[in-house]
Amino acid sequence: MIGISAVPPGLPLILGALLLPLLGPRARAVLVLGLPLLVLALVWQVPDGTSLRLAFLDYELAPVTGDRLSRLFGTVFAIMAFAGGLFALNRSRVVELVAALTGAGSAIGLTFAGDLFTLIVFWELLALSSTLLVWSAMTDRSYGAGMRYLIIHLLGGVILMAGVIGHVADTGSVVFTAMLPDSPAHWLILAGFLVNAGAPPVSAWLPDAYPEASPTGMVFLSAFTTKSAIYVLLRGFPGAEILIAIGLYMIFYGIVYALLENDMRRILAYSIVNQVGFMICGIGIGTEMALNGTAAHAFTHIIYKALLLMSAGSVLYMTGKRKCTDLGGLFRSMPLTTVCGIIGALSISTFPLTSGFISKSMISQAAADQQMAILWFLLTAGTAGVLLHAGIKFPWFVFFQKDSGLRPPDPPLNMRMAMILFAFLCIALGVWPAPLYAILPYPVDYVPYTYAHVVAKLQLLLFSGLAFFIMLPYLKRTLTITLDWDWFYRWLGPRAIGQATRVVSRWHAHRRIDVLRHLGHLFGTLFLYHGPQGILARTWATGSMVLWVVILLGIYLIAYYY
Repeated sequence: MIGISAVPPGLPLILGALLLPLLGPRARAVLVLGLPLLVLALVWQVPDGTSLRLAFLDYELAPVTGDRLSRLFGTVFAIMAFAGGLFALNRSRVVELVAALTGAGSAIGLTFAGDLFTLIVFWELLALSSTLLVWSAMTDRSYGAGMRYLIIHLLGGVILMAGVIGHVADTGSVVFTAMLPDSPAHWLILAGFLVNAGAPPVSAWLPDAYPEASPTGMVFLSAFTTKSAIYVLLRGFPGAEILIAIGLYMIFYGIVYALLENDMRRILAYSIVNQVGFMICGIGIGTEMALNGTAAHAFTHIIYKALLLMSAGSVLYMTGKRKCTDLGGLFRSMPLTTVCGIIGALSISTFPLTSGFISKSMISQAAADQQMAILWFLLTAGTAGVLLHAGIKFPWFVFFQKDSGLRPPDPPLNMRMAMILFAFLCIALGVWPAPLYAILPYPVDYVPYTYAHVVAKLQLLLFSGLAFFIMLPYLKRTLTITLDWDWFYRWLGPRAIGQATRVVSRWHAHRRIDVLRHLGHLFGTLFLYHGPQGILARTWATGSMVLWVVILLGIYLIAYYY
């Protein structure tokens, strides 16, 4: 018999999601809230090593393989599934809950995949369920964004599959273990992982698709796809130095575009790219401190980013507006949403006594330990930039800027409870980081609350905040459109293809006349010789044919003996 530790932890969520359309509202609520708790228990039943092995063709699959890193990500994904389900309970579209639980189960299944084939199955299921989450908003914009999302992620899946096939052909093994970018197959695998992480040049899929989901759908989307990519990069390519450059690009790319943006959910979407950039830098550094910092930052980021998006989603749910220019003064009628948004903003800004402070700073410390001075300064500058766009800009323009006249109340009870839960976790982890440090992949030798660290961080944040308010007249947003990487395949690409099609069509029309003329000559010549009156179509007497055969044989004999 198969023990409970051999059950893929994400499987109950996937199977339960398929039952949701068959249940009534109360039973559905019990399942949406109960399944993540069951999965959380299953995550901690998986021991180190492989608990389940299956034969497939000539290979042995390991669908359930556990260690500290798997349990860490499985834990936070299960917590996210519970809080996201609580936040989305009052949604009338069952398809959204089905897609959300399927995505959560796929992400958890992925974290316990010990072989590359199982990884790909859950990887593609996650892409499909995330696409369905975008589409579940049921708008024209969400349909277009979902199609682009699906195309990009199917492309990434094809690249990943090609790399896996090459890896298996080279090594004969399907085990998912650490690799080096030292072969075409491994470069393809790395590229496939980076597509889901939102790395350049396809980073635009994230701010394009996520904000078009429903107010609750984007909360789920923020947690699983990019963090699953961080998990597989941690597992597959620790210490790959190319990731440092990619991560730095993502950090400053996210800051610049978030500062330019007017849509509050697009601000937070670009912020996801920015925060994932810090994690990818940590993976590129590759030391135990850096990998611990990356894992801890992924854990805390899922919580505080979900809290920020719950706050933004509550505003959108209650007002129907998402542009910063249409909002302001909401703290008067939405005090709880405002407080929770501020806690999330402080956490993403690494303010002391919040969860971001005890995780992201480990990555900077790892850079300092390796004497990477330039990288340390750039990470510090990136931290200051985060305060500008997510730490201050989002709450200021949504809740505190010039009064918009809107007076919506705080959202329904289930949405408030989800925000309170994650706000509590942001503060609790910041005040008492020991439980998180205890489940990180490597032993932790790091003390976040030292006098020098706290003072330096407060100085950085206070001066960044001062810079924001000094430059506030330049940061006020207008109704503009920012051009991103997707300009190349959404605007330039179709127009270039259209122009090329017109050129080819004109060339074809011109050349077609010449071709038809030459074909006419050819057919005329053939008709001349083979037509009804052609020379080769006439009836010849048998005697004349014999004469010609004798003449040819005679010529051949003379040539042969000559």
